[in-house]
Amino acid sequence: MFEVTVEETFAAGHALRGYRGKCEKPHGHNYRVRLTLRGPELDSAGLLYDFVRLKAILSEIAERLDHQFMNDIAPFDVLNPSAENLARYFFQEAERRLAAQQPGNGVRVAAITVWETDTSTATYSPD
Repeated sequence: MFEVTVEETFAAGHALRGYRGKCEKPHGHNYRVRLTLRGPELDSAGLLYDFVRLKAILSEIAERLDHQFMNDIAPFDVLNPSAENLARYFFQEAERRLAAQQPGNGVRVAAITVWETDTSTATYSPD
């Protein structure tokens, strides 16, 4: 198996619903998101997936949340904007965009990791 990975950053605010503690109040983070693709075969150019295209996918998703209060944006207007839920959201959005580009060769989203701080992460993967 081959894997390729890109990262993106964005800044956003949120407040955790149903949480007791300082994170229940509106606050912000400088997030970092890592998107990893996995697949068994390389294309004719020797690539699993073009880094430029992959970075564009991740940037589009992050751009929607950048400098926003996530509690006001679907699906986080209903879904708690925790790092775990953010990781799953980025995973699902990346999968949808990748499927629309139909890369072939068995390429799939392997995992998304979201850094809420320099020392705290949440990862979502299908297995």
